[in-house]
Parts: sequence; structure tokens; C-alpha cells
Amino acid sequence: MAASELYTKFARVWIPDPEEVWKSAELLKDYKPGDKVLLLHLEEGKDLEYRLDPKTKELPHLRNPDILVGENDLTALSYLHEPAVLHNLRVRFIDSKLIYTYCGIVLVAINPYEQLPIYGEDIINAYSGQNMGDMDPHIFAVAEEAYKQMARDERNQSIIVSGESGAGKTVSAKYAMRYFATVSGSASEANVEEKVLASNPIMESIGNAKTTRNDNSSRFGKYIEIGFDKRYRIIGANMRTYLLEKSRVVFQAEEERNYHIFYQLCASAKLPEFKMLRLGNADSFHYTKQGGSPMIEGVDDAKEMAHTRQACTLLGISESYQMGIFRILAGILHLGNVGFASRDSDSCTIPPKHEPLITFCDLMGVDYEEMCHWLCHRKLATATETYIKPISKLQATNARDALAKHIYAKLFSWIVDHVNQALHSAVKQHSFIGVLDIYGFETFEINSFEQFCINYANEKLQQQFNMHVFKLEQEEYMKEQIPWTLIDFYDNQPCINLIESKLGILDLLDEECKMPKGTDDTWAQKLYNTHLNKCALFEKPRMSNKAFIIKHFADKVEYQCEGFLEKNKDTVFEEQINVLKSSKFKMLPELFQDDEKAISPTSATSSGRTPLTRVPVKPTKGRPGQMAKEHKKTVGHQFRNSLHLLMETLNATTPHYVRCIKPNDFKFPFTFDEKRAVQQLRACGVLETIRISAAGFPSRWTYQEFFSRYRVLMKQKDVLGDRKQTCKNVLEKLILDKDKYQFGKTKIFFRAGQVAYLEKLRADKLRAACIRIQKTIRGWLLRKKYLCMQRAAITVQRYVRGYQARCYAKFLRRTKAATTIQKYWRMYVVRRKYKIRRAATIVLQSYLRGYLARNRYRKILREHKAVIIQKRVRGWLARTHYKRTMQAIIYLQCCFRRMMAKRELKKLKIEARSVERYKKLHIGMENKIMQLQRKVDEQNKDYKCLMEKLTNLEGVYNSETEKLRNDVERLQLSEEEAKVATGRVLSLQEEIAKLRKDLEQTRSEKKSIEERADKYKQETEQLVSTLKEENTLLKQEKETLNHLIVEQAKEMTETMERKLVEETKQLELDLNDERLRYQNLLNEFSRLEERYDDLKEEMTLMLNVPKPGHKRTDSTHSSNESEYTFSSEFAETEDIAPRTEEPSEKKVPLDMSLFLKLQKRVTELEQEKQIMQDELDRKEEQMFRSKAKEEERPPIRGAELEYESLKRQELESENKKLKNELNELRKALSEKSAPEVTAPGAPAYRVLMEQLTSVSEELDVRKEEVLILRSQLVSQKEAIQPKNTMTDSTILLEDVQKMKDKGEIAQAYIGLKETNRLLESQLQSQKRSHENEAEALRGEIQSLKEENNRQQQLLAQNLQLPPEARIEASLQHEITRLTNENLDLMEQLEKQDKTVRKLKKQLKVFAKKIGELEVGQMENISPGQIIDEPIRPVNIPRKEKDFQGMLEYKREDEQKLVKNLILELKPRGVAVNLIPGLPAYILFMCVRHADYLNDDQKVRSLLTSTINSIKKVLKKRGDDFETVSFWLSNTCRFLHCLKQYSGEEGFMKHNTSRQNEHCLTNFDLAEYRQVLSDLAIQIYQQLVRVLENILQPMIVSGMLEHETIQGVSGVKPTGLRKRTSSIADEGTYTLDSILRQLNSFHSVMCQHGMDPELIKQVVKQMFYIVGAITLNNLLLRKDMCSWSKGMQIRYNVSQLEEWLRDKNLMNSGAKETLEPLIQAAQLLQVKKKTDDDAEAICSMCNALTTAQIVKVLNLYTPVNEFEERVSVSFIRTIQMRLRDRKDSPQLLMDAKHIFPVTFPFNPSSLALETIQIPASLGLGFIARV
Repeated sequence: MAASELYTKFARVWIPDPEEVWKSAELLKDYKPGDKVLLLHLEEGKDLEYRLDPKTKELPHLRNPDILVGENDLTALSYLHEPAVLHNLRVRFIDSKLIYTYCGIVLVAINPYEQLPIYGEDIINAYSGQNMGDMDPHIFAVAEEAYKQMARDERNQSIIVSGESGAGKTVSAKYAMRYFATVSGSASEANVEEKVLASNPIMESIGNAKTTRNDNSSRFGKYIEIGFDKRYRIIGANMRTYLLEKSRVVFQAEEERNYHIFYQLCASAKLPEFKMLRLGNADSFHYTKQGGSPMIEGVDDAKEMAHTRQACTLLGISESYQMGIFRILAGILHLGNVGFASRDSDSCTIPPKHEPLITFCDLMGVDYEEMCHWLCHRKLATATETYIKPISKLQATNARDALAKHIYAKLFSWIVDHVNQALHSAVKQHSFIGVLDIYGFETFEINSFEQFCINYANEKLQQQFNMHVFKLEQEEYMKEQIPWTLIDFYDNQPCINLIESKLGILDLLDEECKMPKGTDDTWAQKLYNTHLNKCALFEKPRMSNKAFIIKHFADKVEYQCEGFLEKNKDTVFEEQINVLKSSKFKMLPELFQDDEKAISPTSATSSGRTPLTRVPVKPTKGRPGQMAKEHKKTVGHQFRNSLHLLMETLNATTPHYVRCIKPNDFKFPFTFDEKRAVQQLRACGVLETIRISAAGFPSRWTYQEFFSRYRVLMKQKDVLGDRKQTCKNVLEKLILDKDKYQFGKTKIFFRAGQVAYLEKLRADKLRAACIRIQKTIRGWLLRKKYLCMQRAAITVQRYVRGYQARCYAKFLRRTKAATTIQKYWRMYVVRRKYKIRRAATIVLQSYLRGYLARNRYRKILREHKAVIIQKRVRGWLARTHYKRTMQAIIYLQCCFRRMMAKRELKKLKIEARSVERYKKLHIGMENKIMQLQRKVDEQNKDYKCLMEKLTNLEGVYNSETEKLRNDVERLQLSEEEAKVATGRVLSLQEEIAKLRKDLEQTRSEKKSIEERADKYKQETEQLVSTLKEENTLLKQEKETLNHLIVEQAKEMTETMERKLVEETKQLELDLNDERLRYQNLLNEFSRLEERYDDLKEEMTLMLNVPKPGHKRTDSTHSSNESEYTFSSEFAETEDIAPRTEEPSEKKVPLDMSLFLKLQKRVTELEQEKQIMQDELDRKEEQMFRSKAKEEERPPIRGAELEYESLKRQELESENKKLKNELNELRKALSEKSAPEVTAPGAPAYRVLMEQLTSVSEELDVRKEEVLILRSQLVSQKEAIQPKNTMTDSTILLEDVQKMKDKGEIAQAYIGLKETNRLLESQLQSQKRSHENEAEALRGEIQSLKEENNRQQQLLAQNLQLPPEARIEASLQHEITRLTNENLDLMEQLEKQDKTVRKLKKQLKVFAKKIGELEVGQMENISPGQIIDEPIRPVNIPRKEKDFQGMLEYKREDEQKLVKNLILELKPRGVAVNLIPGLPAYILFMCVRHADYLNDDQKVRSLLTSTINSIKKVLKKRGDDFETVSFWLSNTCRFLHCLKQYSGEEGFMKHNTSRQNEHCLTNFDLAEYRQVLSDLAIQIYQQLVRVLENILQPMIVSGMLEHETIQGVSGVKPTGLRKRTSSIADEGTYTLDSILRQLNSFHSVMCQHGMDPELIKQVVKQMFYIVGAITLNNLLLRKDMCSWSKGMQIRYNVSQLEEWLRDKNLMNSGAKETLEPLIQAAQLLQVKKKTDDDAEAICSMCNALTTAQIVKVLNLYTPVNEFEERVSVSFIRTIQMRLRDRKDSPQLLMDAKHIFPVTFPFNPSSLALETIQIPASLGLGFIARV
């Protein structure tokens, strides 16, 4: 294929970039051969001229199609080169948040620096058993592949984990080991897998440290071999370690830490057991403070210390050894604080009583003086003498640090040895899987001996890796039988030879270490002389003579020679070691025991570890030569030997590679640094794998997949029946160069780039087809649009023309109307003007005429008034003239009279002296007085008349003198009165003046008061108006508040209702959880019981003790397997208790609370049984005593009968009374209890009602028993009395005479008297007991009333609280109340049960007494009496006599019955030929007969044998669905029969009268019903496991992989890890396979007569399994998350729904279990671009968790290039919208979840008497009754 065909316009290429390493660009024009420049357009919008290399003329790398970007396997890329690999990793890591990617056989793991939820138990279960290519890349997939190959190929495996520090090697190895521990389990009870995992925290604490690149960096390499037995279960493990970084103990760089264990010790220094270590803060020790970073963010060293100690305990390291380890570690810290003082340049000393050294010596148990001496001196030995030489301060410090490193290395080795001892297994190891966690290629600014050894190890591993990859490629080509040529790949053997060959770097280093005066400089010169210019891989730096450069496979590395010799020797002074060996601390000498022994690779292998250090101590005298030779091995020599051993181990296993990549140096989560990533990809061999793959045929297709993918490139005539030939013909036409592909047996192999070329042809063909389809559809759409527009135009024209015509007609009508309106308007205007003028004229006339009339009127009025004025003036003038005349006359008269008066005065003065004068005066005065007092006289007329009469009478007899005297006196009196009146007038005037003054003052005050009143009135009115406004506002506010209160009340009511509904749902969920927990407990119990049986059988086989007869499980043990102890008085609970305790203890981790409740219940029932047993014994003693008394005295028939009658009446009355009281209690509870408690449907209400109903039913049963006793007593009376007792007086007299003769009357009287006393005492005791019970019930009613009041008060208080606090308080109180009520009701129920059982016992005693009386009476009747006195035959009503539908068998035939009916019964024959549930009916009819016989032992034996036999059958054939379904159906039917015929009213509602007669009469089998219910639960769970095992292999293939709709899903190119084909082969499961299996399950269950409700629950469980497994695989498979796969899933789900409709199971809840899968399929198909799409997705996917939604969006992969990927911003939008959703963080669904099962009561209409037993069952020994 020419380059011009690929490098065309718009083709995308990769060009180098200094910042981004590789940058994407697009060609702006086609490339032509000979072009030196390419015109490119960069993604950031710039244009670029890219110049080709004139020498190589290499074109830039082509970019893969977008459809291939993000592939799980890098080898699936069409163009295999560095930029494609880098881009694919970046897209997966940044966009899809996927950290794992395959690269051929290598798993590339990028450290996310973030905790991801992809390592849980659910993920492990999802990967378990899956093919490696069928699931998304994961460390679990690699572990599963290794585990599977170990089991399949019988070959040991290795997982090699490598990478830089901080890349995640340790975590990856840890998860791989966790996977093996979880999947395989351990072969013993020692929990080896837990110990294997527990070794991690120990090794991390002593071997990991914080570095600048990693907070938990492993500073050593380790290889863990996990051993497996023949059944591939973990039996043990072994650990080897490599090259511990001892220098970290004494030195840490900036921002780094020492090993974690030191900081854990310092953080736990305050613990009491650590006081003796005298530790403090980490900053107080020299060995822990040098890095300046003693803390790690997010890590609590104290908690980590607790985890380390816990792990040590789990691995068997005792507390004493742990404290010894901590003492040694603390001693190392104190040793680091030992300081030296220089005495001179060649000697030093330690200060006296140096505290750190004292502490070190105390902890190590060594002598202070001796250690102080040898820290400052050393011993030199010659051939003849030994010298002790002081050392300088620097040498002493180095010696101290060397000692500390040596002690730590020895302790490290000791701990590894003990870990290996704890992990060692005595069982022979069959195979193993090794996990190698080793350092990756390292290069720093300064590289020393450690980096040299690390890179040497990586050279060896890379060589092994290259050879393995090449070998796999060769095997693949040979298997497919295609010609292949030798692939040229990089061979690093020359580099390895440079390091390890003779005269190599290590050899020269060891030789220089042996030289007495060897130095790093001399060694460097030897290297230059030996290898410089002779080996192309060895170079010398230009500016240094103390360094050398090696060209490794990954990069050039410059090593500094300084320190190589010292580190290779790793010397420590022998004298210091000898001081430590002499320690009193026993553990310390153990660390140095191996110093006495020769150490070789063989011994290292046998001990399970590789020695990390060597201590060459110069001896004081010669040793054996061989020992000295072995003792002088250097670190490099040891490391080379251990590395060769490791390579031998790896070459003997099948390797699996995990390459860990560090995405950035700053530990930022999901941040990708391209430069660092490329550097590591080159170093770890990933790009070499790509190069080897690209050199051959990297792209591989099966013929069927190629045909399905590129069918569009074929013509119809090219398609042949033979797919292989069809593909050959097409490829020969499409790719002319035959070297670009090869045909294998099953696959087609393509060179690199050919798949991209085929994809381009396919895309072009599809694009051309799309264009043609678009052209046709667009033409059709435009024609359709034109015709539509034409029709629309015609319609518009029609409507427009009609509109115009209507408008013209409207115009004409308006014109005519306007004319008419104008005519009438003009007429109206003219008429209006006329009327206005006429009215104006009339108004003018009226005003004018009025004016003239008014003028005329005013004139007449003026004339009239003038006349009047004249008349008045003339009158006034006349009167004035008259008055002047009169005045003049009067004046004259006055003057005259004055003159005459003067004259008279003179005369009077003269005559005054005379009497006559007084007389005259008196006469004149009297007249005047009379005139003045006329008014008074008029008022006193009566008085005056009398006075006048008196005066007239006296005037006759008195003289005139007396008359005058009286008149004078009266006149004087009048004068005095006048004076008084005048004084009074003056006083009155003064008073009037004063009153006027007061009046004025009062008026002024009144005025001021009125002003104030007005002001007050105004203020009052203003205040009133203000108050009215405020009142109005308050009213409005009140109305608002009322409205708000109403709304709040309504809202609160709705909230409470909603809360009530939610609480009800929550209670239902809690009930289901409790039921599920209980059923899980039963499942665990059954598992433990099976295990117990297996162990019992194994013990029997081991002991080989033959047992006579048949084996069978203890009946009492088996019948109580669910920890229910029968409360029957015959149950032997003492034997049950010890057997039920063993499995109970094992079930404690499941549910301790339920176990304690059950244990308490068992104890209570045992106590109750003991009490009942004692009471029974007491009753029997009383009965024996009464029998003895009866034997002593003659029988008194009448008294006994009377006693029995009275006792019967008393029982009946008491039963009625108790029943009435219970009814009253029920009524009181229903009326007065709190509504939330007694509301119908409330849990407390239901429990109480059920209890009361059960008690009432029990009382009714007792009443029937009393009636039976009554009938028996009546029959006895009739049988005893003679036929004519009262009529035959002769016989009566004879009897009386006989009684008199024999003295029987006295005895009868005494007996009757005693009987009455006995009855009276019993009646009194019964009365007291029932009164106590009634009082207790009344007290209970009173307590309920108080509770009701308290509830109301609480409700009133709650209404005052805020809504949130109110709801919380009410819920809390409700929970507390319900709990208390539940406990109280349980106690009441137990009391009622005790009472019922007590009454039942009494009735049984009475029945026995009656039977004995019958026998005694029949014995007392002589034969003569029987003949002479014939007795009327009496029919005693007993149910059993007329009962049918029972089966009778002998006790010795019970085993035969169980064997034929259960153990050897074939379900298929019964299901086809006989009625469903026949074994259950037969067993129940046998139980009925035993109940009829009142044989409790027979009932118990039969039920126990039945239960044990069913368990035995299920254990033997538990994998057969038909068997399990058959016995589940029969167990449920047997349970329903026990309920239906139990006699309980609740189960008798649907019975016929005949069926009610068949009820059990003697035994209450309620507890056996519970045992059967538990057995049914266990069978149901086993049924679910069976169908799950059958369905699980079909689900993924049928629901996901198979293309039900052919042609919708496109097949994408795959890499080395081939996935399961979606094309249906002969052995592939399809959706039809699943539907056929579902039909098979359903038909089998229906044939067995399983209850419809139970079938619905089974179907619901099956559909949940299908949905959960399908969704889990969808979430773990990137290739399944596409639009077309969503369509396939929805179609498959619709087929399942159609199956449900066909079977009438839509209401079973099965469809709802598929809702998460349906929503996931919808999520794959909906648009995923805008915010509206995000909102729609959030509202649609309510059954999916946030993690699942984000995972599906991240995994969404376009199958065709026309689809678009989901953008990162859209996924973040989804996450933001869903951040408040509270759901489980778990990613996968729990496919092992089993819904709690219930067994609704399903009565049978089949009559028992009609059941026939077929002869085929072999039950001829059973007889029908």
C-alpha cells in the first residue's frame, strides 16, 4: 500500500513536540512522493510546515481512527507506535478514569493517587471464573488468569509487578494476593489466606518508608510464593526479600522519612507497655528527624501501630517476641543519639554516663562500659599479635551507623523468617503462584550502588520478558500454521555480560574489595582500563574520573563510584557484634546466630528468604578455609546469586506482567504528565512489546468476526457458503500486497496499519452509502416538502381569496350602513339644533317676561310701601304732638300739685301734733298698706275674711281705739318685715353678684374644660382610628396566621402521612431485612450442620467403628435445627441444648442479637417445661392420693357425679368470664388506644389482635372440650340411674331400707360433705385466680388509658415543637413505645400460653378421671343388676369414631414408610402420574392417625424422621433442580396441611364442614410448623443456588454477547486478549437458551404443584439474578457500552417481559428487578450532550446509583465513527446534579442476594378421605382408617 493512499488530505498524524512529547496535526493537502515539506494544521488552530528528515525521509506517525481510541488492549490499535500508545493511555486515564490497560501480555497500571471503588468483594466475584479478554483490564483479571492457568495447565505461575517508586507496585501486589485469598480460600481452619494478607502490614511497617515520590515506598524487593494444594486452595506462603535499603536507617533525605515502624513506635510511646522503651517524639531522635517530615498526611501512626501488632498476633508472633522487637527498634533509635567527642584527630570518647547509650545498653541487655569502649576502639589482628586501636570521631560515627544498620537488617531477616514460619504449611504443596514486587528501573542525579543493583535486576527481568513475548508470538504463529520470519528485537545480553561476566563490573568490584588498599578510585581506573573503548555499552563521563556510564535498555545511567566498595563490603566491627551476642536479652543473640554459619544460595532458598547483608568481621585467629571463603561473600555476589535463583524460579513458571506507571511527580489525582509517562513506558518494556508486536502481525481476526465487520465491503456475489474462502477472496481484492496479511487456521493476521486501511475503506463505503441514502431521503423529503408547500399554497390562496371576497362584501355592507347612519345622523343633528334654538328662544322669552313682571311688581311694591311709610310717619307726628301736649299738661299739673302739696305739708306739720292728725294719717296709711298688701291679702283671702268677720264682730264690742291700736301694731310689724325684706334683698343682690362672678368663673372653666375635652376627644378619636387600623392589621395578620396555620397543619398532616407511609415502607424493609437475616442465619446453620455431618462421617470413617442397624441422625437434634425448642411436655430439651450450642456459636458473626434472643427463648422454654413437668408430677401425685382415698372408702357415685358436674360448670363459667374479659380488653384497646397504635394495620395492633384472637380460639376449643365432658357426665348419669327411678316407689323404699341397713346413709352424707368442702375450696381458689387475672387485665386497661393520655400530652407537646424536631421526637418516641409494647405483648402471650396449657392439662386429668370412674362404675354393677335392670344404650360423641382420611401404620414400619415415600422416591414419576403433593398428604394422614391415638411419641418420631429424611435427600441430590423443587413443594404442602387442620380459626375459614371435622384434636404442632417453615426456607435457598448455577453460564452470553438482532452491533478490532465472540456458535448460549431454561423451571414447578405465590417469588429471584449479572458485566466491559448494545439489551429485556406476560407473572415483581438494567440500556441510547440531556438522565436513572451512571458514561464507546463520545464536562455535570443523591457507593449489584421468602397460607380443597395410595409407592403396609 503506497503512502499516497494513507497520507491524504485531512489525514491525521503525530509530530514530535518538546512540551507534550507528541502533538496531533491534520494534513492540509495530499502527500506526494518527493515532497520535503508537509502542510499541517494543528489542533490549536495554527498551520505548520513540517520538514521531513532528508536522510531517512520518514513520514510522521499516522493517528488511529477515533473508533480505536480508548481500546482495552494497546495491540488492538491499527498503528502501533509510541504516540498511539501514549494517547490511548491518556484518553483512558483522564477521560474514562480507567487506570488499567492491556498491552499484549502486559497489564499497564497507572497510579490514580485516589481511592477507587473497584477492589471490593463484588468486583472479585465478578472477575472470578471469567476469561481474561471478556472483562475490562484489571489486576483481578491477571490474578484470575494466573489462577486459571495454574489449575488448567498444572504449571506454576508468577505475577511480576514492577515500576518506579510511587507507581503503585505494592498496592497492585497486595490486591493480587487479596484476590487469591478471596477466590481460593484456605484448605484448613487456620485461615491461611488471612495470614497471607496479614503479612502485608508487617512488611510495610518494617520495609516501607516515605520518599519524595511516594508516601509508602517499598525499600526492598520481595517475591511471595502462595502455595496451593491439589484442590487449589491456599495452604501456605513463602517470602523472599531482596536488597533492603539499610542506609535509610541512619540517613534520610529532605522531605523523607525513616521506616514506618520507628514513627509508629514514637506515636505509641505513651502506652503503658511502652514506658520501658523511654521513647518520645520522633523529632527527639537523630535517626527520625533528618528528613524534617515526621508526619504523613492522612496517616495515623498510632492506629497503624495497632494494625501492625494485630497482624503480628495473627501470624503467631507472641507478645513477648513483639516487645522484644520493639526493644531492639527503640535501642536503634537511642543508639542514633549517641554522640562522640574528639580527643585528638585519631581518637574520640563518649561523655561519661551518656544517657542515650545507657538507655541503649539497658534495652539491649549489654554492659555499658564494654559497649562504650568498643564504640571508640577497634581491634587489629596480625599474624602474631592483636592490637586495640582508637578511632576518630568520624570513624566512630560511621561504625555506630553501621552497627545500627546491621542490627536492623538482622531484625528484618528475623521477622521475615518468623513470617515464613507462620505461613508454612505441613501439607504438601502441589503448586504455587509467585507475586514479585520489585523495584523498577531507576535513574537519579546521583546514582550509587543501590541503583546499580536495581538496574542490573531490571536488565535480567527485561531479558526474560523479551524472550517470553517473542516465545508467545512464535507459538501463536506456529499454532496458526503461518510462515514467520525471525523478529528482530532488542537483546540486552551484552549489557548483562558487562555487569556479571568474568572481569565484569561486579567481578572487578569484588576483586577490589579483596585488595588491602583498594579504593573507589582504583576500581574506577580498572573499569576504564578493562571496558572503555572495548564495550559499546560502557562510557566514561567527560568531566569526571570517578564515574562511569552504562547504556541500559531503558536509558543511559551515570554511576558515581564513591561508596561502591564500602557498600559492597558492608563491614561492621566484630567486637561490637560480640558485645551484642553476650547480651542478657535472649532475643538479641538469636539475630546473630547465622553469623556463625556459612551462607549460600541453597541455604537461602531453603529458609525462604535471601540474605540481604553480610558482616565480615576480622577474626582474632584463623578459621577453616572454607568457612572464611564463604564468609567473605560480598553484597554484590549475594545479590547476583539470589537474582539467578529468582530468574530460575521465574523461568520455571508462566509469567504474567504488571507494569505500574507513575502519571506525575506531584501525586495529583488523575493528572497525566506525558514526559514522565513516556520515560517509564520506555523503561518498563511496554514500548518494546509494542515494537515486537508491530514487527509481526499485531492485528488478528477470526474469519467470522472479519466477515461480520467488513461485510459491507463485499458484493453479494462474493459471499460464499465458506466464510474462510469468502474472506480470502475479498482480501485479495482489497489489499494487493500479500505480505500485509496471512491466513491462519482460525484467524487472519494483519500487519500494522492494515486494519486502519480496512477501517478507512469501510468508513468510505459507509460514508458513500450514507451519502446515497441522504441524497435519496433528502430528495424525497424535498419533494414531500414541495408537495406539502403546494397544497399549503393552494389552501392559502383559497383562504385568502375567500377572505378578500368577505372583506369586499363587508365593505359594501359598511358603505350602505354608513349612508343610512349619515342620513339619520344628519337628521338628528338638524333636529337637535332646532330643539336647542327653540329651547333657547323660550328661555329668553321666559327670562324677559319675568324681568318685566318683576319690574312691575317692584313698582307696585314701592308704591305700597310708600303709602305705609306715609301712614306711619303721619301717625308718629300726630303721636309726637300729642305726647308733647300731654307732657306740658302734666308738667303744669305737677307744678300745681307741688304747690298745693307744699301748702298741705305746712298744714300737716301744724296738725302733726294733734290726735286728729294720727287718725287721718292712720286712715291714709291703712289705705296705702292695704294697697301694698293687696297681693298678700289676695293670697290669704280666707284668712282676711275671717279677720274681717272677727273685726266686724269685735268692732261691735270694741271701741275704735282698740281698732286703731291693732292697726298701728300691725303697721309696725309690716315695717319691720319691710326692713327685713330690704336686708334680704341686699343680701340676695350680693349673693347674685357673687353668683354672677362664680358663673363667669364657671363659664371660663367650662370653656377650658370644653377645649380640653375637644382636644381629648380629638386625641381619643385619633387613638381610636389608630387602634382600628392596628386592629385591622391584627385581624389581617390573624387571618394570615390562621391561613398559615391551616396550611402548616395541612402540610404537617401530609408530611406525617408521607412520613407514615415512608415509615411503613421502612418497617416493611426492616421486616424484610430481619426476615432475610433470619433466613441467612438458617442458611448458615444448614451449612454448618452439613459440615458437622460431613465431619461426623469423616470421623466415623477414620475411627472405622461399625454401628449396628441403620444410621440416622438424632431426632431431637434434627427437629430442633433452627434453634426452636418444642414446648411440649414430652420434649427432651435437656438433650437438645448441648447440640444446639455448637452451631450457634459459629453463627454469632452473622447475627448476635437474634442468636441471643433464640438462646433466651430456649432457656425460658426449658424452664417452662421443667415447671410443667413438676406440675404434672404434682397432679399425678394428687391423683394417686385421691385414688388411694377412693379405694379406702366405698365409691359414692352420686357425690362424684355431682363433683364432676360442678367442676364442669365452674370451668364453663370461668371460660366464659375469661372470654368476656378478653373481648372487653379488645374493645377498650380498639376504642381508647392511641390512633397511631391501634389504627388498623399498625404492627402493635395486629400483634395484639392476633394474640387475642388466638387466645379466644383456644378458649373456644376448651369450651368444646367442656361440652364433651358434659355429654360424658350426662351419659354416665343416665347409665347409672335405673330406668324408672322416681316412679317405682317400692324399689326406692327397698333401696332406702338397704342403705339404712348397711349404714350407707351416714357414709353418703359424710362423702357429700367432704365433696362440698372440696368443691368450695377449689371454687374459691379458682375464683381468686380468675379475679387476679381480671384485675391484671383491668390494670392493663388502666395502663393503656394512661398511655393514651400520655400519648395525647406528648402529641400536644410535639405540636409546639418545630416540624423537624417534632417529627424526630415523634419517631423516636414511637420506636421506643412500639419496642416496649412488643416486649409487654410477648410476655402477655407467654402468660396466656401457660394458662392455656394449664387448662389443657387439667382437662386431660379430668378426662382420665372420668375414664377411670367409668371403669369403676362398670365394675361395681353386678351381672344380676345388668340383667335385671337393662340400661338404655348411650352414644358418646367422639370425633374420632366418624373420622376418615387417616392412615394407620405400625411403629416398626416407620423406617420403611420414610424410605419408600422420601428417600427412594423419584420426583419425576410422582409429578407425572400422581396428584401434586401426594407425599405431603400421606405423611399428614399418618400424623392425623397418631394424633387420633393420642400417641405423642409416634407423632414426634414420624415428624423428626420426615424432616431428617428430606434433609438427607437434599444433601444427596441437592444439585438436581427437579428434586429440590419437588421437596420444596411437598414441604410447603405439608406445612399448609398442618395449618389447615390445626383447628385454629384463622386457618379454617376456607375449610368445608367435613374438613373441619378432620382437624387435629390432641396435639398442638405449631412449633413443628415453625421447624417445617425453616426447612422450607433452607430448601428455597438451595433451589435458588441451583437455578443460579444453571443460569449463570447463560446470562452474559445470552443477554450481552449474543446478537439477537443481527447486524446491529458492529464488531470492533480486538487485541491479543480475544473476547468471546458475539456470533452464535454451536456451544454458545443465546437468549432462546435462557427462555427455554426459564420455561423448564416453570413447568417443573407447576408439575410439582408449587404454590403460585412461591412460584412468583422464585421467578422474581431468577430475574434479579439475570439483571444483576448482566448489569455487573456491563459495568466491567467497555466494549459492551455502546448504543447498539443498549438496543440489544432492551430487546432482550422485552423478550423476558413477554415471557412474564405469557406465564401471567407480571405482578410477581420480577419486572421491577430488571429496572436497573433497563435504565442502563436507556442510558446507552439517550443523547448525552446538553444540560437538558443531563437533567433527563438524572430523572430517568433513579434505579441506578451515581457510581453506576458515571461508570456507564465513562465506559461508553462508539462502535462506529458516526457516534460521538461522552465529553468529560457532561460527565462532571451529571456528577454535580447527582451529588445530593444519597445512594450506595457500591458499583456492582449483589448478584448473590436472595430476597426473603414467605409462604402464604394456601389451603387445599382436596378431601383427605378421597386420596388413594397407588401401589407403585410400595406402601402396602399402610391401612386406611
